[in-house]
Amino acid sequence: MSEPPVGVRDRDPGLQPERTRLAWRRTTLSCAVAAVLAGRQAVHRGLSGVGIVGVALGALVWLAFLLVAQRRIRLMDAPRPPVMTSRAAAAVVGCTVALAVFGAAVLW
Repeated sequence: MSEPPVGVRDRDPGLQPERTRLAWRRTTLSCAVAAVLAGRQAVHRGLSGVGIVGVALGALVWLAFLLVAQRRIRLMDAPRPPVMTSRAAAAVVGCTVALAVFGAAVLW
């Protein structure tokens, strides 16, 4: 068994990784609810071409967020998880903004 890198051995993260994992899961669940409600609203109003495109885009954005979140949750298992890349952070922000726009569009 190899020795852990310097500094990793002394680190006591406590419950921080578990709280972060739960936060990712809560956010993923929130995104799923927003996507399902947008789809439900589009179906409730009668499916049109625009509604089908909106539902498809909402599902695509939700899947993209799910992939980023699951990858990040898996990385949290490491003793010292790597810093989130700027590309992943931009993807999360883009998905969140897109779902917020879809949610607002559903209301109007």
